[in-house]
Amino acid sequence: MTIQTITHVEYHCADVGQTAAELRTGFGFRRDAEQPVWQPGVRTVHLHQGSIRMRLYSSEIADHPVARYVERHGEGVAVLALGCADPLAALERAERHGAEVLDRDGALIAGFGDTALRFVPLPDAPEPAGGELLDALDHVAICVPAGQLAAAVRFCEAALGMHRIFGEYIAVGEQAMDSGVVQSPSGDVTFTLIEPDTGRRAGQIDTFLADHDGAGVQHLAFRTGDIATAVRTASSHGVEFLTTPGAYYDSLAERLGDTAIPVRTLRELNVLVDQDHGGQLFQIFARSTHPRRTFFLELIERQGAGTFGTANIKALYEAVERQRAAASA
Repeated sequence: MTIQTITHVEYHCADVGQTAAELRTGFGFRRDAEQPVWQPGVRTVHLHQGSIRMRLYSSEIADHPVARYVERHGEGVAVLALGCADPLAALERAERHGAEVLDRDGALIAGFGDTALRFVPLPDAPEPAGGELLDALDHVAICVPAGQLAAAVRFCEAALGMHRIFGEYIAVGEQAMDSGVVQSPSGDVTFTLIEPDTGRRAGQIDTFLADHDGAGVQHLAFRTGDIATAVRTASSHGVEFLTTPGAYYDSLAERLGDTAIPVRTLRELNVLVDQDHGGQLFQIFARSTHPRRTFFLELIERQGAGTFGTANIKALYEAVERQRAAASA
C-alpha cells in the first residue's frame, strides 16, 4: 500500500518540443521508444534516463487543463506519479486521511497547490543503458505558503505513509525559511518542503510563491554517480549553472577537512559540498530557463550523505559577504 518510487513526473510547458530538446541536448535524456498518440491541440513527449521518467505536455487550446496550468503558474510540475503495489489501496488510505480526490478513475489526489499526486502501479525495472549522466530522481523541493509547512508534513505522513527524517530553520541574513524533509519507507521518494518566515525580510521562497501563484515544485534534483563529468558534459551542451564565489572554496578545508572530490575541481566547476555522519554530498543548481524563474534543476552526487546540503545555503551566503567586504576594503 505504501508508495515506493516516483515513476514519472508530468511537466506542463508552453512548447513541448523546446523543453524536450533542452532536456535531450543538455542533460542526455532520450525519447521513449513508444510515444503517446497526440490528441488534437495537445502535444506530448515522453523522455527517460536512468530511472527518471519525464512526461512533457503542452496545449494550444486555451481552456485545456495544461494551458490553464501554464497560464496560471508558468511551466512546472503538474503531477508526481507515485508507484505503489496497490494504487487503489493507496488512494483509499489517502482519502481516509483527508486527501481531496480529483479523479478517482485516474487515482489522482490534490497535493501541493496545483501540483497533484497520482497513484500508479510499480513499473518494470529499467534496463541499464550505460553511459548515462543521470541515475535517478533524488528529491523534489516543494514550496508552501507561510504557516502551511506543519500541515504539509502531516499530510505526507498520514495520507502518503511517509516519515519526517529531517528539518531545519535556515536564516540567511535578514531572510529565513523553515524546512521539513519527508521520505517514503523505501527511501526512494523524498520531498523537501519549505516555507518562508514572513517575520523576516522577503526572500527567494516568498518570490517563488508570488511568481508561481501558490505552492508548487521549486526544483527537481537528479542524482548522478559522477557530478564532475555530468557538469562538464552538460555545460559543453549549453547548460548554464549558477556560479559560486571563490571565497566559498577558500574556507572548505577549515569547514569540512578533506573532500572526496578535490577542491580545485569543485572550484573549477562551481560545485558545492556538504557532509553529515554518513559521508559527503556534492550539488550544483542549473540556471533557470523558466520565463518566471520559478523552476530549475539540480544535480547531486551522494557519497554516503543522507541530508540535503542545507548548510551550503548559509556557507555560500557568508562567502558572498566576505567577498563583498574584501572588495570594499
